[in-house]
Amino acid sequence: MEKTINLRSKEEALSLYGERDRYLKMVRNHFDVKIFARNGTIRINGDEASVLDAYSTLLSLQEQVREKGHLRLADVENALLGRTEHPPEEDEAKPERLGGFEPKTEGQKLYVEAIRKHDIVFGVGPAGSGKTFLATAMAVSALVRGDVRRIVLVRPAVEAGEKLGFLPGDFQAKVNPYLRPIFDALGSVMPHNQAKQYIERDVIEIAPLAYMRGRTLDHAFVIFDEAQNSTPKQMLMLLTRLGKKSKIVITGDVTQTDLPYHQQSGLEDAVKRLDNVDGIVICRLSRSDIVRHELVQRVIDAYGGQEV
Repeated sequence: MEKTINLRSKEEALSLYGERDRYLKMVRNHFDVKIFARNGTIRINGDEASVLDAYSTLLSLQEQVREKGHLRLADVENALLGRTEHPPEEDEAKPERLGGFEPKTEGQKLYVEAIRKHDIVFGVGPAGSGKTFLATAMAVSALVRGDVRRIVLVRPAVEAGEKLGFLPGDFQAKVNPYLRPIFDALGSVMPHNQAKQYIERDVIEIAPLAYMRGRTLDHAFVIFDEAQNSTPKQMLMLLTRLGKKSKIVITGDVTQTDLPYHQQSGLEDAVKRLDNVDGIVICRLSRSDIVRHELVQRVIDAYGGQEV
């Protein structure tokens, strides 16, 4: 299928294309279509659903250009991810902004800035402090903007205090219960149908930790969630997967390990070993960073942070 968009002027084209055609490339990669821009015309080729989505998005962006006279990177990102709320012009320069999301506490701001500036970051803290959500939001933003080519979401397949026993179904059905929290975080920052398309194209990979062995992850944003349930050997294995132009964010709560008794947590071990290693940042979020229901913080306070 092919759709065509006609542009009014060279100035409109330059605004819609972005510097070095960056905005067109973002649309092309996001919807997996071919885009040809020449002589004031944009042609979009590909399968019907993808072409229609890309066409609708570009028309929306063209309308914004005609209203405001320019486009911002955040405008394109929001359009691709289906966000209807747009930040004020003065908010564009805020370093902590994540498109339609932003950190809510000082600890979260430091966490986001650490991820932005470093390639290996640990986010350690209690449930509800935004460790996984903020990392996922930054990963999606980096993917849409073209800073990375793929997102790899990893989690140990460790049962949380109960034996699930035999699980019917294929591989995906068996690992889905372990990976469900990552699906939930992903669904919070981008529409389900877009996340599904990325997963089908292998642009977003969601996999158990064991499937990382022997790989090198180039041009990737890797999130290792629930890392307290890894062993030191598993942690070392994952950290050494880091390839060119990639980031790894490791999240977890050392007080909530589900490993067998006497088994040392890979997260706790890594935090001790890597705390003073140049280029690696350990961000310690606290109960004051919890942004879930207010009762979550009260429950954690009542348990006194002890392992349960």
